[in-house]
Amino acid sequence: MTVANPRRILILGGLSAMAQAVARLHAAQGDRILLLGRDEVRLTQSAADLKTRGAECTFAMADLTKTENAAQELKEWADSLGRLDVIYIFYGLLGNQAQGETDLSEASRIVAINYTSQVIWCLAAANLLETQRSGTLVVIGSVAGDRGRQTNYIYGSAKAGISVLVQGLAPRLEKSGARAVVLKVGFVDTPMTDGIKKGGPLWSTPEGIASAIEKSTRTGGPIQYVPWFWRWILLIVRLLPSPIMHRTKF
Repeated sequence: MTVANPRRILILGGLSAMAQAVARLHAAQGDRILLLGRDEVRLTQSAADLKTRGAECTFAMADLTKTENAAQELKEWADSLGRLDVIYIFYGLLGNQAQGETDLSEASRIVAINYTSQVIWCLAAANLLETQRSGTLVVIGSVAGDRGRQTNYIYGSAKAGISVLVQGLAPRLEKSGARAVVLKVGFVDTPMTDGIKKGGPLWSTPEGIASAIEKSTRTGGPIQYVPWFWRWILLIVRLLPSPIMHRTKF
């Protein structure tokens, strides 16, 4: 497929299930995609698949937890595509809450991957898009960040922090013509959630929410719930009195 003005898409965490589903949508539009990840074999396979679907796709090996040269690396990736129209941050780690409560190295791992490293990539992305005066940063957040729950408050606190960061970046970027969006995603059936009992109307698939994620690159506010019904569910959760909340196990 030849597209007159394809969008340039950079995906940090390009091998996640949600990233792959969204990348296939961009491929169908004939966009140019650069995948970042750590598994060269899987990146090679994914890039080949996306090419057959209509994308011009390349990949680069990257350990995204290492951020010492984030600004320079991001510039190099942007230069390789000519510009960046969309920067996605998909990578993350659910981790083990029970272990992290006593094993501080596990707690540190959860926070470093879901918050500390992502802060640096978000700021580097914001600086680049601000200079371009265009483009959208889309960060995959979680409904877990809307209120602390005893079953996942370490992960939830990291997601809450990254959501606040992106919300703060949004008005800054708006002044230059760029955008920042955090997507508060609900329960999704992916390898990341393999250890959780699944099923029921609240669970989605990566393919089922991919279009909503891709749509966020073009329209909508800086805070979006995916699927949409989580906005109202979380409103109720936030309003629950603490004595009731403290007895819940969800």
